[in-house]
Amino acid sequence: MEVTAGIGGQEAMLFTAEMFDMYQSYASFKKWSFEILEYYPSELGGLRHAAASISGQHEVYKHLKYEGGVHRVQRVPKTEKQGRIHTSTMTVAILPQPSEIDLTINPKDLRIETKRASGAGGQHVNTTDSAVRIVHIPTGVVSECQQERSQIKNKEKALKVLRARLYSKKLEEEMNKRQSVRKMQVGTKGRSEKIRTYNFPQDRITDHRVNKTVHDIKGFLLGEDLLDEMIQSIREYTDHEMLKELLENIPAQ
Repeated sequence: MEVTAGIGGQEAMLFTAEMFDMYQSYASFKKWSFEILEYYPSELGGLRHAAASISGQHEVYKHLKYEGGVHRVQRVPKTEKQGRIHTSTMTVAILPQPSEIDLTINPKDLRIETKRASGAGGQHVNTTDSAVRIVHIPTGVVSECQQERSQIKNKEKALKVLRARLYSKKLEEEMNKRQSVRKMQVGTKGRSEKIRTYNFPQDRITDHRVNKTVHDIKGFLLGEDLLDEMIQSIREYTDHEMLKELLENIPAQ
């Protein structure tokens, strides 16, 4: 999870700090682990940017991914002398962990070739066919090993190298995907792109995607039942919309 202050200067940073605390409390409420990776505070006790790794049972990413987007706050800032209501924003980006990448290599996808070791080395160059070259057919990734005199050991080493290369490749693809997920959730941090509004004078929280309003901002920011109920409503709405879209796309018989 990444949180970043948007439009609104110090007030946006103060709101970002409150939101980050809310998600930390929510993780505790759900019995998840919450590890802070980055934390850049502002001078007045606000927060410019922070990142945390959240893990645990009960589908952490599926619960939190709908929190990604622009959150808007409307209230009178502590620094405001005239009592005017200001509008500020902050953004939340929810990204799946790189460790969640599933890497399985199907033996059928491998072409294993054996050959004589080549190159300098005098008497140490193998005269048997112990050098191993492995090609991962779907991706074209190749690894070779000829260090060992034993073909089995060379095969083990070549597989280890191949696995590392495939993991690195998949990780890179996942990172590119995550960049677009971040872009999609964060937008341009403008006031108009909000997914949820926190209106303090009216003690109201409105989620604009499901048009759901709840009251008691103080209770909501505790990161317990009220936030959990809101997330559940959004999940149910999204599941319903996805099902509706699926049914609409089924061709008529």
